[in-house]
Amino acid sequence: MSKKRDTFTGTLGFILAAAGSAVGLGNIWRFPYLAAKDGGGLFLVVYLILAVTFGFTLLMSEVVIGRKTKQSALTAYGVINKKFGFLGGIATFVPFLIMPYYCVIGGWVLKYFIVFITGHGSEAATDGFFGDFISGEIEPVVMTVIFLAATVIVVIKGVNGGIERMSKVLMPVLLVLVIGISVFALTIRSGDRTGLQGLKILVVPNLQGKTVNDVFTVILDAMGQLFYSVSVAMGIMVTYGSYIKDDDNIVKGVNRIELFDTLVAFLAGVMVIPTVFVFAGTEGMEASGPGLMFQALPKTFSSMGIAGNIIGTLFFAMVLFAALTSSVSILEAVASGIIDKFKFSRTKAVLLEACAAVVLGVIVCFGYNFLYFEMPLPNGSTAQILDIMDYTSNNILMPILAIGTCILIGWIAKPDMVIAEATKNGEKFGRKTLFVVMVKYIAPVLLLLLLLKSLGIIDLLFAKKL
Repeated sequence: MSKKRDTFTGTLGFILAAAGSAVGLGNIWRFPYLAAKDGGGLFLVVYLILAVTFGFTLLMSEVVIGRKTKQSALTAYGVINKKFGFLGGIATFVPFLIMPYYCVIGGWVLKYFIVFITGHGSEAATDGFFGDFISGEIEPVVMTVIFLAATVIVVIKGVNGGIERMSKVLMPVLLVLVIGISVFALTIRSGDRTGLQGLKILVVPNLQGKTVNDVFTVILDAMGQLFYSVSVAMGIMVTYGSYIKDDDNIVKGVNRIELFDTLVAFLAGVMVIPTVFVFAGTEGMEASGPGLMFQALPKTFSSMGIAGNIIGTLFFAMVLFAALTSSVSILEAVASGIIDKFKFSRTKAVLLEACAAVVLGVIVCFGYNFLYFEMPLPNGSTAQILDIMDYTSNNILMPILAIGTCILIGWIAKPDMVIAEATKNGEKFGRKTLFVVMVKYIAPVLLLLLLLKSLGIIDLLFAKKL
Protein backbone atom coordinates (compact mmCIF):
# COMPACT_ATOMS: atom_id res chain seq x y z
CA MET A 1 0.00 0.00 0.00
CA SER A 2 1.39 3.38 -1.02
CA LYS A 3 1.74 6.09 1.58
CA LYS A 4 -0.87 8.84 1.41
CA ARG A 5 0.56 11.99 -0.13
CA ASP A 6 1.05 15.02 2.10
CA THR A 7 -1.17 18.02 1.43
CA PHE A 8 -1.38 21.64 2.47
CA THR A 9 -4.06 22.20 5.11
CA GLY A 10 -5.85 24.65 2.83
CA THR A 11 -5.57 27.31 0.15
CA LEU A 12 -3.87 29.73 2.56
CA GLY A 13 -1.09 27.25 3.27
CA PHE A 14 -0.48 26.80 -0.44
CA ILE A 15 -0.51 30.57 -1.09
CA LEU A 16 1.98 31.32 1.67
CA ALA A 17 4.30 28.45 0.71
CA ALA A 18 4.20 29.34 -2.99
CA ALA A 19 4.65 33.04 -2.26
CA GLY A 20 7.56 32.19 0.02
CA SER A 21 9.16 30.29 -2.83
CA ALA A 22 8.76 33.19 -5.23
CA VAL A 23 9.85 35.95 -2.85
CA GLY A 24 13.54 35.27 -2.88
CA LEU A 25 16.91 36.75 -3.73
CA GLY A 26 16.04 37.17 -7.41
CA ASN A 27 13.16 39.48 -6.56
CA ILE A 28 15.08 41.57 -4.05
CA TRP A 29 18.32 42.22 -5.92
CA ARG A 30 17.33 41.59 -9.56
CA PHE A 31 14.03 43.47 -9.87
CA PRO A 32 15.37 46.83 -8.59
CA TYR A 33 18.44 46.64 -10.83
CA LEU A 34 16.41 45.82 -13.95
CA ALA A 35 13.88 48.54 -13.16
CA ALA A 36 16.63 51.14 -12.83
CA LYS A 37 18.42 49.89 -15.97
CA ASP A 38 15.35 49.51 -18.17
CA GLY A 39 13.68 52.89 -17.88
CA GLY A 40 12.02 52.63 -14.46
CA GLY A 41 8.30 52.91 -15.09
CA LEU A 42 8.72 51.44 -18.58
CA PHE A 43 10.02 48.21 -17.09
CA LEU A 44 7.34 48.30 -14.41
CA VAL A 45 4.48 48.66 -16.90
CA VAL A 46 5.83 45.88 -19.12
CA TYR A 47 6.38 43.67 -16.09
CA LEU A 48 2.82 44.17 -14.80
CA ILE A 49 1.33 43.37 -18.22
CA LEU A 50 3.41 40.21 -18.51
CA ALA A 51 2.60 39.19 -14.93
CA VAL A 52 -1.15 39.01 -15.59
CA THR A 53 -0.68 37.27 -18.96
CA PHE A 54 2.56 35.33 -19.37
CA GLY A 55 3.18 34.72 -15.65
CA PHE A 56 -0.43 33.73 -14.97
CA THR A 57 -0.37 31.23 -17.86
CA LEU A 58 2.78 29.41 -16.76
CA LEU A 59 1.83 29.44 -13.09
CA MET A 60 -1.66 28.05 -13.71
CA SER A 61 -0.32 25.37 -16.05
CA GLU A 62 2.27 24.09 -13.58
CA VAL A 63 -0.01 24.13 -10.54
CA VAL A 64 -2.66 22.17 -12.44
CA ILE A 65 -0.12 19.61 -13.69
CA GLY A 66 0.84 19.02 -10.07
CA ARG A 67 -2.64 18.70 -8.62
CA LYS A 68 -4.03 16.59 -11.46
CA THR A 69 -1.21 14.04 -11.31
CA LYS A 70 -0.48 14.22 -7.55
CA GLN A 71 3.15 13.87 -8.54
CA SER A 72 6.25 16.01 -8.27
CA ALA A 73 7.78 17.49 -11.41
CA LEU A 74 10.11 14.54 -12.03
CA THR A 75 7.22 12.17 -12.75
CA ALA A 76 4.23 14.48 -13.34
CA TYR A 77 4.98 15.41 -16.95
CA GLY A 78 5.22 11.74 -17.93
CA VAL A 79 1.80 11.10 -16.37
CA ILE A 80 0.28 13.81 -18.57
CA ASN A 81 2.02 12.39 -21.67
CA LYS A 82 4.74 9.72 -21.72
CA LYS A 83 6.57 11.37 -24.61
CA PHE A 84 6.99 14.52 -22.53
CA GLY A 85 8.40 12.74 -19.51
CA PHE A 86 11.83 14.19 -20.32
CA LEU A 87 10.52 17.58 -19.17
CA GLY A 88 10.34 16.15 -15.67
CA GLY A 89 14.05 15.43 -15.82
CA ILE A 90 14.78 19.02 -16.83
CA ALA A 91 12.35 20.35 -14.20
CA THR A 92 14.24 18.42 -11.51
CA PHE A 93 17.75 19.13 -12.78
CA VAL A 94 17.09 22.90 -12.70
CA PRO A 95 16.52 23.10 -8.90
CA PHE A 96 19.29 20.53 -8.40
CA LEU A 97 21.65 22.92 -10.19
CA ILE A 98 20.30 26.01 -8.41
CA MET A 99 20.39 24.59 -4.88
CA PRO A 100 24.18 24.65 -4.30
CA TYR A 101 24.87 28.19 -5.44
CA TYR A 102 21.65 29.50 -3.88
CA CYS A 103 22.86 28.21 -0.51
CA VAL A 104 26.23 29.88 -1.12
CA ILE A 105 24.48 33.21 -1.67
CA GLY A 106 22.25 32.46 1.32
CA GLY A 107 25.46 32.05 3.30
CA TRP A 108 26.57 35.50 2.14
CA VAL A 109 23.28 36.95 3.39
CA LEU A 110 23.73 35.16 6.72
CA LYS A 111 27.22 36.66 7.06
CA TYR A 112 25.95 40.19 6.44
CA PHE A 113 23.05 39.70 8.85
CA ILE A 114 25.51 38.64 11.57
CA VAL A 115 27.76 41.62 10.82
CA PHE A 116 24.91 44.11 11.08
CA ILE A 117 23.14 42.60 14.08
CA THR A 118 26.42 42.60 16.03
CA GLY A 119 26.80 46.33 15.34
CA HIS A 120 29.61 46.13 12.78
CA GLY A 121 27.65 47.28 9.73
CA SER A 122 30.21 49.98 8.93
CA GLU A 123 32.79 47.24 8.26
CA ALA A 124 30.57 45.77 5.55
CA ALA A 125 30.61 49.15 3.79
CA THR A 126 34.39 49.24 3.39
CA ASP A 127 35.94 48.60 -0.01
CA GLY A 128 37.12 45.05 -0.33
CA PHE A 129 34.98 43.59 2.49
CA PHE A 130 32.75 41.58 0.17
CA GLY A 131 35.62 40.39 -2.02
CA ASP A 132 37.75 39.40 0.97
CA PHE A 133 34.85 37.45 2.48
CA ILE A 134 33.79 35.44 -0.58
CA SER A 135 37.41 34.67 -1.50
CA GLY A 136 38.06 33.17 1.94
CA GLU A 137 38.66 29.44 2.19
CA ILE A 138 36.75 28.62 5.39
CA GLU A 139 34.09 31.18 6.35
CA PRO A 140 32.02 31.10 3.10
CA VAL A 141 31.86 27.30 3.34
CA VAL A 142 30.76 27.45 6.98
CA MET A 143 28.02 29.99 6.22
CA THR A 144 26.84 27.90 3.26
CA VAL A 145 26.59 24.75 5.39
CA ILE A 146 24.68 26.58 8.16
CA PHE A 147 22.20 27.99 5.67
CA LEU A 148 21.77 24.59 3.98
CA ALA A 149 21.31 22.90 7.37
CA ALA A 150 18.45 25.28 8.24
CA THR A 151 16.84 24.46 4.89
CA VAL A 152 17.23 20.72 5.44
CA ILE A 153 15.63 20.86 8.89
CA VAL A 154 12.51 22.54 7.51
CA VAL A 155 12.12 20.18 4.54
CA ILE A 156 12.66 17.02 6.59
CA LYS A 157 9.75 18.04 8.81
CA GLY A 158 7.46 17.67 5.80
CA VAL A 159 4.80 19.68 4.00
CA ASN A 160 2.65 20.55 7.02
CA GLY A 161 5.10 20.41 9.89
CA GLY A 162 7.94 22.08 8.00
CA ILE A 163 7.17 24.03 4.84
CA GLU A 164 3.66 25.26 5.68
CA ARG A 165 4.43 25.99 9.34
CA MET A 166 7.56 27.97 8.41
CA SER A 167 5.68 29.91 5.71
CA LYS A 168 2.88 30.88 8.10
CA VAL A 169 5.45 32.38 10.48
CA LEU A 170 8.05 33.88 8.16
CA MET A 171 5.87 35.26 5.37
CA PRO A 172 3.84 37.67 7.55
CA VAL A 173 7.07 38.81 9.25
CA LEU A 174 8.77 39.22 5.89
CA LEU A 175 5.85 41.24 4.53
CA VAL A 176 5.87 43.56 7.57
CA LEU A 177 9.62 44.12 7.15
CA VAL A 178 9.27 44.78 3.41
CA ILE A 179 6.49 47.32 3.94
CA GLY A 180 8.27 48.96 6.87
CA ILE A 181 11.59 49.37 5.04
CA SER A 182 9.77 50.59 1.91
CA VAL A 183 7.96 53.32 3.87
CA PHE A 184 11.23 54.32 5.52
CA ALA A 185 12.96 54.50 2.12
CA LEU A 186 10.42 57.08 0.95
CA THR A 187 11.06 59.35 3.96
CA ILE A 188 14.85 59.62 3.78
CA ARG A 189 16.79 62.50 2.27
CA SER A 190 20.40 63.56 1.84
CA GLY A 191 21.21 67.01 0.56
CA ASP A 192 18.84 67.81 -2.26
CA ARG A 193 17.97 64.16 -2.98
CA THR A 194 14.89 62.54 -1.44
CA GLY A 195 13.35 59.10 -1.34
CA LEU A 196 10.32 60.30 -3.29
CA GLN A 197 12.62 61.39 -6.12
CA GLY A 198 14.03 57.88 -6.13
CA LEU A 199 10.50 56.48 -6.28
CA LYS A 200 9.92 58.59 -9.37
CA ILE A 201 12.75 56.74 -11.10
CA LEU A 202 10.93 53.47 -10.40
CA VAL A 203 7.40 54.42 -11.44
CA VAL A 204 7.78 57.07 -14.19
CA PRO A 205 8.58 55.59 -17.64
CA ASN A 206 11.83 56.90 -19.10
CA LEU A 207 11.88 56.55 -22.89
CA GLN A 208 14.77 58.95 -23.42
CA GLY A 209 17.23 57.47 -25.91
CA LYS A 210 15.37 54.16 -26.09
CA THR A 211 15.56 52.34 -29.43
CA VAL A 212 13.37 49.51 -30.69
CA ASN A 213 16.09 47.10 -29.64
CA ASP A 214 16.12 48.65 -26.15
CA VAL A 215 12.35 48.23 -25.75
CA PHE A 216 12.64 44.65 -26.96
CA THR A 217 15.33 44.09 -24.33
CA VAL A 218 13.04 45.53 -21.64
CA ILE A 219 10.32 43.05 -22.62
CA LEU A 220 12.69 40.09 -22.46
CA ASP A 221 14.23 41.30 -19.18
CA ALA A 222 10.76 41.59 -17.62
CA MET A 223 9.83 38.14 -18.89
CA GLY A 224 13.04 36.66 -17.51
CA GLN A 225 12.32 38.31 -14.15
CA LEU A 226 8.92 36.60 -14.05
CA PHE A 227 10.65 33.22 -13.78
CA TYR A 228 11.99 34.44 -10.43
CA SER A 229 8.82 36.26 -9.40
CA VAL A 230 6.44 33.33 -9.73
CA SER A 231 8.94 30.43 -9.39
CA VAL A 232 7.95 28.76 -12.65
CA ALA A 233 10.03 26.52 -14.93
CA MET A 234 11.95 24.98 -12.04
CA GLY A 235 9.63 22.20 -10.88
CA ILE A 236 8.58 24.02 -7.72
CA MET A 237 5.01 24.97 -8.63
CA VAL A 238 4.30 21.52 -10.06
CA THR A 239 5.50 20.01 -6.77
CA TYR A 240 3.55 22.46 -4.60
CA GLY A 241 0.51 21.97 -6.83
CA SER A 242 0.64 18.24 -6.09
CA TYR A 243 0.08 19.05 -2.41
CA ILE A 244 -3.16 20.97 -3.03
CA LYS A 245 -6.34 19.20 -1.95
CA ASP A 246 -8.90 18.39 -4.64
CA ASP A 247 -11.53 20.62 -3.04
CA ASP A 248 -9.24 23.69 -2.74
CA ASN A 249 -9.72 26.61 -5.10
CA ILE A 250 -6.78 26.65 -7.53
CA VAL A 251 -7.91 29.76 -9.40
CA LYS A 252 -8.16 31.74 -6.18
CA GLY A 253 -4.78 30.48 -5.03
CA VAL A 254 -3.01 31.36 -8.29
CA ASN A 255 -4.58 34.82 -8.38
CA ARG A 256 -3.46 35.53 -4.81
CA ILE A 257 0.08 34.31 -5.48
CA GLU A 258 0.22 36.46 -8.59
CA LEU A 259 -0.90 39.53 -6.61
CA PHE A 260 1.39 38.86 -3.64
CA ASP A 261 4.49 38.24 -5.73
CA THR A 262 3.93 41.32 -7.89
CA LEU A 263 3.41 43.46 -4.78
CA VAL A 264 6.62 42.23 -3.14
CA ALA A 265 8.63 42.67 -6.36
CA PHE A 266 7.40 46.26 -6.58
CA LEU A 267 8.14 46.88 -2.89
CA ALA A 268 11.65 45.50 -3.43
CA GLY A 269 12.10 48.29 -5.95
CA VAL A 270 10.67 50.81 -3.47
CA MET A 271 13.08 49.57 -0.78
CA VAL A 272 16.21 49.65 -2.87
CA ILE A 273 16.00 52.31 -5.59
CA PRO A 274 15.08 55.35 -3.44
CA THR A 275 17.58 54.31 -0.75
CA VAL A 276 20.51 53.90 -3.13
CA PHE A 277 19.51 57.03 -5.09
CA VAL A 278 19.45 59.26 -2.01
CA PHE A 279 22.89 58.27 -0.76
CA ALA A 280 24.70 57.25 -3.97
CA GLY A 281 22.86 59.00 -6.82
CA THR A 282 21.91 57.44 -10.14
CA GLU A 283 25.43 56.04 -10.61
CA GLY A 284 24.99 54.00 -7.43
CA MET A 285 22.13 52.09 -9.05
CA GLU A 286 24.37 50.80 -11.83
CA ALA A 287 25.50 47.93 -9.62
CA SER A 288 23.72 44.64 -10.28
CA GLY A 289 23.33 41.32 -8.49
CA PRO A 290 25.84 40.85 -5.64
CA GLY A 291 27.24 44.33 -6.24
CA LEU A 292 23.89 45.91 -5.40
CA MET A 293 23.08 43.74 -2.41
CA PHE A 294 26.47 43.36 -0.78
CA GLN A 295 28.34 46.51 -1.79
CA ALA A 296 26.08 49.41 -2.78
CA LEU A 297 23.46 48.89 -0.06
CA PRO A 298 25.89 48.43 2.88
CA LYS A 299 27.57 51.69 1.86
CA THR A 300 24.15 53.29 1.75
CA PHE A 301 23.28 52.02 5.24
CA SER A 302 26.65 53.24 6.51
CA SER A 303 25.81 56.74 5.24
CA MET A 304 22.75 56.81 7.52
CA GLY A 305 24.76 56.84 10.74
CA ILE A 306 23.46 54.91 13.77
CA ALA A 307 20.07 54.32 12.11
CA GLY A 308 21.85 52.63 9.22
CA ASN A 309 22.94 49.69 11.37
CA ILE A 310 19.36 49.13 12.53
CA ILE A 311 17.94 49.41 9.02
CA GLY A 312 20.71 47.18 7.70
CA THR A 313 19.93 44.55 10.32
CA LEU A 314 16.23 44.59 9.45
CA PHE A 315 16.99 44.54 5.74
CA PHE A 316 19.31 41.53 5.87
CA ALA A 317 16.92 39.76 8.26
CA MET A 318 14.21 40.21 5.64
CA VAL A 319 16.52 39.00 2.85
CA LEU A 320 17.56 36.01 4.97
CA PHE A 321 13.91 35.02 5.52
CA ALA A 322 13.21 35.41 1.80
CA ALA A 323 16.26 33.33 0.89
CA LEU A 324 15.28 30.57 3.34
CA THR A 325 11.67 30.25 2.12
CA SER A 326 12.95 30.00 -1.46
CA SER A 327 15.72 27.50 -0.70
CA VAL A 328 13.18 25.31 1.09
CA SER A 329 11.05 25.15 -2.07
CA ILE A 330 14.09 24.42 -4.23
CA LEU A 331 15.16 21.52 -2.01
CA GLU A 332 11.58 20.24 -1.79
CA ALA A 333 11.27 20.15 -5.60
CA VAL A 334 14.25 17.80 -5.85
CA ALA A 335 13.51 15.71 -2.76
CA SER A 336 9.88 15.19 -3.73
CA GLY A 337 10.95 13.90 -7.12
CA ILE A 338 13.30 11.38 -5.50
CA ILE A 339 10.49 10.26 -3.17
CA ASP A 340 8.00 9.79 -6.01
CA LYS A 341 10.42 8.14 -8.44
CA PHE A 342 12.47 5.91 -6.17
CA LYS A 343 10.10 5.56 -3.17
CA PHE A 344 12.75 6.78 -0.74
CA SER A 345 11.77 8.07 2.67
CA ARG A 346 11.61 11.86 3.02
CA THR A 347 14.62 11.94 5.32
CA LYS A 348 16.75 9.81 2.99
CA ALA A 349 15.76 11.86 -0.08
CA VAL A 350 16.46 15.19 1.62
CA LEU A 351 19.82 14.10 3.01
CA LEU A 352 20.85 12.67 -0.37
CA GLU A 353 20.17 15.97 -2.09
CA ALA A 354 21.78 17.88 0.78
CA CYS A 355 25.00 15.90 0.40
CA ALA A 356 25.14 16.73 -3.31
CA ALA A 357 24.42 20.39 -2.52
CA VAL A 358 27.25 20.51 0.04
CA VAL A 359 29.79 19.09 -2.41
CA LEU A 360 28.76 21.40 -5.25
CA GLY A 361 28.35 24.34 -2.87
CA VAL A 362 31.94 23.94 -1.66
CA ILE A 363 33.10 23.93 -5.30
CA VAL A 364 31.15 27.16 -5.88
CA CYS A 365 32.77 28.73 -2.80
CA PHE A 366 36.22 27.71 -4.00
CA GLY A 367 35.39 29.27 -7.35
CA TYR A 368 36.27 32.60 -5.75
CA ASN A 369 39.75 31.53 -4.64
CA PHE A 370 41.91 28.64 -5.86
CA LEU A 371 39.33 27.36 -8.41
CA TYR A 372 38.80 30.81 -9.87
CA PHE A 373 38.67 31.20 -13.64
CA GLU A 374 36.79 33.33 -16.14
CA MET A 375 34.88 32.10 -19.15
CA PRO A 376 32.95 34.13 -21.74
CA LEU A 377 29.24 33.28 -22.10
CA PRO A 378 27.13 33.52 -25.28
CA ASN A 379 25.22 36.51 -23.86
CA GLY A 380 28.43 38.54 -23.74
CA SER A 381 29.13 38.33 -20.01
CA THR A 382 32.19 36.84 -18.33
CA ALA A 383 31.54 34.08 -15.81
CA GLN A 384 33.07 31.83 -13.20
CA ILE A 385 31.56 28.71 -11.55
CA LEU A 386 28.52 30.31 -9.87
CA ASP A 387 27.69 32.38 -12.95
CA ILE A 388 27.97 29.37 -15.25
CA MET A 389 25.56 27.36 -13.09
CA ASP A 390 23.16 30.31 -12.91
CA TYR A 391 23.34 30.93 -16.67
CA THR A 392 22.77 27.26 -17.51
CA SER A 393 19.74 26.91 -15.23
CA ASN A 394 18.07 30.29 -15.66
CA ASN A 395 18.97 31.33 -19.18
CA ILE A 396 18.97 28.00 -21.00
CA LEU A 397 17.11 25.20 -19.20
CA MET A 398 14.23 27.24 -17.75
CA PRO A 399 13.15 28.73 -21.12
CA ILE A 400 13.44 25.28 -22.72
CA LEU A 401 11.30 23.75 -19.95
CA ALA A 402 8.72 26.54 -20.23
CA ILE A 403 8.52 26.11 -24.02
CA GLY A 404 8.00 22.37 -23.55
CA THR A 405 5.28 23.01 -20.97
CA CYS A 406 3.46 25.35 -23.37
CA ILE A 407 3.61 22.77 -26.15
CA LEU A 408 2.37 20.02 -23.82
CA ILE A 409 -0.52 22.06 -22.42
CA GLY A 410 -1.32 24.09 -25.52
CA TRP A 411 -1.19 21.39 -28.18
CA ILE A 412 -0.96 17.88 -26.70
CA ALA A 413 -3.04 17.73 -23.50
CA LYS A 414 -4.97 20.86 -24.62
CA PRO A 415 -5.88 23.92 -22.52
CA ASP A 416 -9.25 22.38 -21.68
CA MET A 417 -7.45 19.94 -19.39
CA VAL A 418 -6.15 22.81 -17.27
CA ILE A 419 -9.48 24.64 -17.32
CA ALA A 420 -11.41 21.51 -16.34
CA GLU A 421 -9.09 20.71 -13.43
CA ALA A 422 -9.10 24.31 -12.17
CA THR A 423 -12.92 24.56 -12.28
CA LYS A 424 -13.97 21.06 -11.23
CA ASN A 425 -15.45 22.39 -7.98
CA GLY A 426 -17.50 25.05 -9.73
CA GLU A 427 -14.88 27.81 -9.62
CA LYS A 428 -14.88 30.49 -12.28
CA PHE A 429 -11.81 30.60 -14.52
CA GLY A 430 -11.09 34.25 -15.21
CA ARG A 431 -8.97 35.11 -18.26
CA LYS A 432 -9.90 31.79 -19.91
CA THR A 433 -9.55 33.06 -23.48
CA LEU A 434 -6.34 34.86 -22.57
CA PHE A 435 -4.94 31.65 -21.09
CA VAL A 436 -5.67 29.65 -24.24
CA VAL A 437 -4.15 32.24 -26.58
CA MET A 438 -1.10 32.72 -24.37
CA VAL A 439 -0.28 29.04 -23.81
CA LYS A 440 -0.77 28.08 -27.47
CA TYR A 441 0.71 31.00 -29.35
CA ILE A 442 2.15 34.02 -27.56
CA ALA A 443 4.06 32.46 -24.63
CA PRO A 444 6.01 29.92 -26.77
CA VAL A 445 7.11 32.66 -29.17
CA LEU A 446 8.18 34.99 -26.33
CA LEU A 447 10.04 32.16 -24.64
CA LEU A 448 11.84 31.25 -27.85
CA LEU A 449 12.94 34.88 -28.26
CA LEU A 450 14.15 34.87 -24.64
CA LEU A 451 16.17 31.72 -25.28
CA LEU A 452 17.67 33.16 -28.47
CA LYS A 453 18.65 36.31 -26.62
CA SER A 454 20.26 34.28 -23.84
CA LEU A 455 22.28 32.45 -26.47
CA GLY A 456 23.42 35.76 -27.93
CA ILE A 457 21.74 35.09 -31.28
CA ILE A 458 19.39 38.08 -31.19
CA ASP A 459 22.16 40.52 -30.30
CA LEU A 460 24.22 39.08 -33.14
CA LEU A 461 21.34 39.61 -35.58
CA PHE A 462 20.82 43.20 -34.44
CA ALA A 463 24.56 43.86 -34.74
CA LYS A 464 24.61 42.55 -38.31
CA LYS A 465 21.56 44.66 -39.19
CA LEU A 466 23.30 47.76 -37.88
